[in-house]
Amino acid sequence: MAAEHEALILDLVEWVARKSRPYAEVMEAWRTSCPRLPVWEDAVDRGLVERRAQGTGEAMVSVTAAGLDCLARNGRAVRKAG
Repeated sequence: MAAEHEALILDLVEWVARKSRPYAEVMEAWRTSCPRLPVWEDAVDRGLVERRAQGTGEAMVSVTAAGLDCLARNGRAVRKAG
């Protein structure tokens, strides 16, 4: 991971790992126009989170197994929202 925003990528993955979220919510919270801070893009490119269409037509974002492994390697415990 790029050192300059590694912590932010971990924050995003941890946030999504707590519960799957609508794509629109993720974009509202994490999209940036700064080319030096592509947190969402890097998390997707590394396979840490994924976007999937639901039967309702709404896209949802969820953490992947690679994302959970990344969190564990970096000492981030995930508690699912209930």
